[in-house]
Amino acid sequence: MTWLVVHCKARSEDLAQENLRRQGYEVFLPQLRQRKRRQNRWQWVTGPLFPRYLFVNVALGEQDTATIRSTVGVVTLVRFGQALVPMPDAVIDYLRRCEDPALGARSDSDWPHRPGDVVEILQGPFAGLTGIYQVPKDADRAAILVDLLGRRNTVLVEREALGDVVTPATA
Repeated sequence: MTWLVVHCKARSEDLAQENLRRQGYEVFLPQLRQRKRRQNRWQWVTGPLFPRYLFVNVALGEQDTATIRSTVGVVTLVRFGQALVPMPDAVIDYLRRCEDPALGARSDSDWPHRPGDVVEILQGPFAGLTGIYQVPKDADRAAILVDLLGRRNTVLVEREALGDVVTPATA
């Protein structure tokens, strides 16, 4: 069995993956979860690690690649000249190990803020205040130290409610 690289139509990776699976192929579409700003809000968006590309496992010589090329959502198989480009199993294994199994669980390293950063709170009951980023409490909230009622208080703020860093932490 050989992993081949499939070039898909724009934003049709999921469609191509589904149709190839229906035909009995083993398909791998590495996904990436990243924060993007949309409509002035930070959101988590999951999309392909390699836009317009996925991998399909084929028994060359036994299976005809024409069925892959004619699949809805697929443009062609990647080639160097006339030769199909095989992807080493080690690369596929590495990509699978790096991919988050839950595809939704985030680690502390995914937070764009570091302890000590001065951040602005954009939404919620503390909107308009600035505070000092302390630590992430869970996947969706962080502890922020704010001046409130004449004292410094630690408040939990939704991740999406935090703005950009106003003053970076000094190392």
